[in-house]
Amino acid sequence: MPLLMIDLDNTLVDRDAAFRAAAAAFLAEHGLPEADLDWVTDLDGSGYTPRPEVARALAERYGGIDTRGFLDHGTVERIGLAEPVRGALVEAVAGGWSCVIVTNGRTVQQEGKIRNCGLDRLVHGWVISEALGCKKPAPEIFHAAADLAGVPLDGSWMIGDSAPADIRGALGVGARSVWVSGGRTWAETGYRPTATTPDTASAIRHVTST
Repeated sequence: MPLLMIDLDNTLVDRDAAFRAAAAAFLAEHGLPEADLDWVTDLDGSGYTPRPEVARALAERYGGIDTRGFLDHGTVERIGLAEPVRGALVEAVAGGWSCVIVTNGRTVQQEGKIRNCGLDRLVHGWVISEALGCKKPAPEIFHAAADLAGVPLDGSWMIGDSAPADIRGALGVGARSVWVSGGRTWAETGYRPTATTPDTASAIRHVTST
């Protein structure tokens, strides 16, 4: 079976929308200004700001309010899988593709997202950076995905929204790639994806029709 590796956050699931909804609920629960929503969202940086930094900044701004529930569970509980993505994944698996999620992040959080939206019942498995001890774009994480699926990296594809983590990572192991642009313009000059699509469902169908 050919291997299709897919990023999780802001590729398979809309992680930013889930975080924003969790942040809005956090502010409302504690009677904090609704106008702070953009500040909290910017602080999060699409999940790239280290959690301790986010927790510290929130504590400094809001006088030590406990943010553990919000940061540990808020996003996970609000994650959903869009029907077009679900349908494309089902088609890929039915077509003989071995689909493995390859994601950076904390194991508890990422597995929670995968299970809460039903991805665990659709894909063949997942590789999470914290559990493996290395992050995309390190070659080891892609090799781990191939080992998990029991198929070679030769002829494989990687789909993701991050140029350095997903696209450069795929290039480093000789895999083809699709960049999910979300309306953005490709900005890197040293490398390019094999293909670009505006959304994940289109990316999956591009791969499976190639």
